[in-house]
Amino acid sequence: MSEQDLLDLGGQVAFVTGAGQGAGRAIALAFARHNAGGVAVNDFVAERAQAVADEIKALGVPAIAAPADVGDLDSVNAAMAAAQDALGPVTLLVNNAGNAGPASTMGFSPEFWETAPEDWDRYFRTNLYGVMNCCHAALPGMVQQGRGRIVSIISDAGRVGEARLVAYSAAKAGAAGFMRAIARETGRYGITANAISLSTLEPPLDEEAMAKFMADERTKSQLSRYAIRRFGKPVDVANMALFLCSDAAEWITGQTYPVNGGYSFTQ
Repeated sequence: MSEQDLLDLGGQVAFVTGAGQGAGRAIALAFARHNAGGVAVNDFVAERAQAVADEIKALGVPAIAAPADVGDLDSVNAAMAAAQDALGPVTLLVNNAGNAGPASTMGFSPEFWETAPEDWDRYFRTNLYGVMNCCHAALPGMVQQGRGRIVSIISDAGRVGEARLVAYSAAKAGAAGFMRAIARETGRYGITANAISLSTLEPPLDEEAMAKFMADERTKSQLSRYAIRRFGKPVDVANMALFLCSDAAEWITGQTYPVNGGYSFTQ
């Protein structure tokens, strides 16, 4: 990249979770376009991970698919080891995998007192333990290298709370708190740890389906809650993740950045 590129990643190797689609894919591709030395594309679905890895390789950047369930530490350790063997030391980690885990879909739950611990587990397993597992796997190498960037994608549900998504809100809030603690623990090793808080991203629909979705009265009502009257796009997330992983953000750590179109404001 040009010397004028303030977001140049300097040939560092990245490991991006949940990168087979959506925001994770956008982050992985943005890193490739800004001089990442290699990108490990994690996804629970191996075919999705491989497809994005192929896109990155087409840009002339080394990449591998690193399929794993982030909720399983052994699987994460194996994926991280494969990434480092193929690409070199991982010093950029983006914890993007989320929602309700690999075997579930997001949706509003019953009221909290009508749920059971097994209902909570699927949110905590991916959104909190997944973040912890990936950091546990990546941090020894970052400490050894004396540098590192960790970015975890959380949700405004974790910042301001969301009724009928109580366990999800708690897991995302936990991930943000974990980032602050990791920032304090690892700053002396040249490692930063930050979070990006999202609200709703636009669904991946074709043009006709998107037009119908946007014309729906419930969609219009939801959009009225945003200061900027649109849902987020994957590139919005990728831009902030790229900034936080670049040298432009080397003195920023322990922070949570809302990228949410003004859905909520920081106090």
